Amino acid sequence: MPASVASNDAVYAKIGRRLLPLLLLCYIVAFLDRVNVGFAKLQMTTAMGWSDAVYGFGAGIFFIGYFLFEVPSNVLLERVGARRWIARIMITWALVSGAFAYVDVIPWGPLPGWFGLENTVLGFYALRLLLGMAEAGFFPGIVLYLTYWYPSERRARTYARFMTAIAVANVVGAPLSGWIMEAFDGAGGWSGWRWLFVIESVPSLVLGLVVWRMLPDGPSKASWLTRDEAALVEQQLETERVAAQNSKADGSKGAPSSVRAAFTNASVWWLALVYFASAVSLYGVNFWMPTIIQELGVARDAYLQIGLLTMIPWGIAGVGMLWWGAHSDRTGERRWHVSGALTLTAAGLLLLALVSGQTVASLVALSVVATGVLSAMSTFWSVPTEFLRGTAAAAGIAWINSIGNLGGHFGPDLIGRVRTSTGSASVALLALAALALVGAIVAAAVVRPRTNQSQRPA
Repeated sequence: MPASVASNDAVYAKIGRRLLPLLLLCYIVAFLDRVNVGFAKLQMTTAMGWSDAVYGFGAGIFFIGYFLFEVPSNVLLERVGARRWIARIMITWALVSGAFAYVDVIPWGPLPGWFGLENTVLGFYALRLLLGMAEAGFFPGIVLYLTYWYPSERRARTYARFMTAIAVANVVGAPLSGWIMEAFDGAGGWSGWRWLFVIESVPSLVLGLVVWRMLPDGPSKASWLTRDEAALVEQQLETERVAAQNSKADGSKGAPSSVRAAFTNASVWWLALVYFASAVSLYGVNFWMPTIIQELGVARDAYLQIGLLTMIPWGIAGVGMLWWGAHSDRTGERRWHVSGALTLTAAGLLLLALVSGQTVASLVALSVVATGVLSAMSTFWSVPTEFLRGTAAAAGIAWINSIGNLGGHFGPDLIGRVRTSTGSASVALLALAALALVGAIVAAAVVRPRTNQSQRPA
C-alpha cells in the first residue's frame, strides 16, 4: 500500500475511533426513545383503552413534528455549530420522552374538546408530536456533520457504521425494554410502561451533556488531531468541493450550494421519494414488530421473551448493513446497492404478509425486511452528500430526510388502521412492499453512477 494511502487510512481510523463511538451511542439512545413506544404499547394501549388505530396514528405523528422542524434545525446546526445544536436536541428530546410517563395526567386545557379527543389520546398525540419537534435535525445533522470529516468515497461505510445504531438500539433495547416492563411493573405504584419512558430518557440527557463538552465542530477544532492531520482532512475535502464546483467543465451541472438550489434540484425530490419508501418500511415494521412477535404465540405479559425474539431480525440486519456499506465503498457503486436493498425489503414484506402467524417464517421475513431497509438507508446517504455542497447540503439533506421520514408517519398509521378494520395487517404489508419496490425502481432510474471511482481508497 502506498505510504500516502496508509497515512490517509491512519488519520481516518483515528477520526473514527474518536467520533463514531460517541455518535453511535447518541443515535442508539435517540432511536430507543423514538421507538420504545412499540414496547410500551403492549401495556399502555390496554391501560388507556386505545385502539390499534389510535396507537398507529400516535406512533407516526412523531414524524409530522420532525418534518416541520427538520430543515430549520439543520440550517441552524450549520450556523451555530454541531456541538451546541446536537446537545440542545438531545436534552430537549430526553425531557419530552420522560414526560410520556405522565401522558394521562398532563392538563391540556380545552384542547381535547377542540379536537374531539379524550384527554389521554390528545396527550399521546401531543407528546409524540413534541418529541418529533425536539429530535428534528438530529439524524440529518449527523449526516451533515460527517461530511465535515470524511470525503465522499469513505462515507457509505461510515454511514453504515453510524446507522448500525438502529440495529444495536433494537438488539439491546428490545430485551432491555422488555426487562424494564417486567421488573419494574408495580414498583412505586407505577406500571412498567411508565418506568420504561422515565428510565430510557436518562441516557439521552446524560449524553447531551457529554456532547456539549466533548464534540468538536470540525477537524480544526479537534484537539486530538495534529495540525498536519487536520490540514490533510480539510485539504481533501476542499479538493473535493473544488472538483464538484468545476464539474461544469465537462458539461455537467455544478454542485448546488444554496438553499434555493437544493429545493429546486430535481434529484433532491426524487431522492426524498426513495427515502420515503425506505422509512415507510422501517417504521411500519419497527413500531409493530413487538406486537407481530407477541401474536406468534408468545404470552401477552412475557415482555422479556418478546424482546429477546425481537433481537434476532435486528442482529442479522446490523451485520448485513455493515457488509453492504463496505461493499458499496469498495466497488464505488451506489445505484444498485440502494435499489437492490429496497428490492430485498419488498421481498421481505411480501413474505411477511403471506406467512402471517408462522413463527420461523415470520422471523425470517422480518430479518429480510430489517436487513434490506437498513442496507438501503445506510448506502443511500452517500448519494446526496456527493452532489450537495455548503448550505445546500444542510438544507437538502434535511429536506430529503424530513420528506422521507413522513413515511414514518404513514407506515405505522396504515398498519394500525388496517388492523383495526380487518384484524390483520396483511393488506398493509402488501402496500408497503409495493411502495418499497417503487423506491427501488426510482433509485435505479435517478441515482447516477459515480465518475470518480479512481479515487476510491485502497
